[in-house]
Amino acid sequence: MKKSLIALAVLAASGAAMAQSSVTLFGIVDAGVARLKGSDAHRNGLSTSGLNSSRLGFRGTEDLGGGLSAGFHLEGALNPDDGTGAAAGGGFNFQRRSTVSLNGAFGEVRLGRDYAPSFWNATVFDPFGTVGVGGAQTAAMLGAPVRNSNSVGYFLPGNLGGFYGQAQYAFGENASNTNIDNGNYWGLRGGYAQGPLNVAAAYGKLETGTTLATKGDTKATNLGVSYNFGVATPMFMWVQEKAKVGVAPETKQNAWLIGATAPIGAGEVRAAYSRYDLKGSPNDFRKFSIGYVHNLSKRTALYTTYARVTNKGAANNLVSTGGLSAAGLNTAGRNTSGIEFGVRHSF
Repeated sequence: MKKSLIALAVLAASGAAMAQSSVTLFGIVDAGVARLKGSDAHRNGLSTSGLNSSRLGFRGTEDLGGGLSAGFHLEGALNPDDGTGAAAGGGFNFQRRSTVSLNGAFGEVRLGRDYAPSFWNATVFDPFGTVGVGGAQTAAMLGAPVRNSNSVGYFLPGNLGGFYGQAQYAFGENASNTNIDNGNYWGLRGGYAQGPLNVAAAYGKLETGTTLATKGDTKATNLGVSYNFGVATPMFMWVQEKAKVGVAPETKQNAWLIGATAPIGAGEVRAAYSRYDLKGSPNDFRKFSIGYVHNLSKRTALYTTYARVTNKGAANNLVSTGGLSAAGLNTAGRNTSGIEFGVRHSF
């Protein structure tokens, strides 16, 4: 009888522990039809990730007691147009995000491959989230990273009255006798989101170069702000990237974006205008985007977006989208445009 009671107690404890853990399968499948047009030709075809990046992932948490929990997040990119993963050769991996973390009253410590702090503002304060034909080109203008592998990150707890922030360091994993720091990164992001207001600033520095002659760095600084007035949410973003390679002069590019989203019934109108200026060069460009999203449910939406890029000098920036290449459609200095219609389902 005593052994039976002990066994039941163990099973009960095991069940309670299992109840405090969870694993979730999640994803997004987003595909559409697009037309990309340049000065020399146009291309029609199936596009992907016009509203949100297509993905498949697993995430989970375990309650460790005492306010402490552990978690993991594995997420990989998909190409719904041909059924492949977005890794080289059409394979599937978890390079969108691959992290394990500890959470508590102190905040969160996260290890693995994760988004760079200096990237977040570029997508949060872009009405098109840097995807599809309408996405701004403010991210990675001169090579600043979107994600970093081999990283250690820290996030402030979420109970600071609207203040949030993160810090990240990524190891380039170079040998100590090479004097090469390629891949080393550190970045910070801090902001305030309370009620209708959201404002954030970020900075990141990536060490580059695989030889002493090419040793350099890429620095990214940005600032974003949005305010929800109910009838519309205007947003503004300023971005600067600087790149240095060896003894060559530093390259600097500035960009700014002004845009807005506005709810209309079951849908939302999105619009943005962005400008990109390369210091000491006439090769600048501008981008205008406008689109509409119609929500059929909480998980499914139809969308359409139109965008146009105006190039100056020898600039040849293209309107592009996932799954459909714009390469070879345009002559430098000429304008390009694109339009797409798609459907997005999340699960």
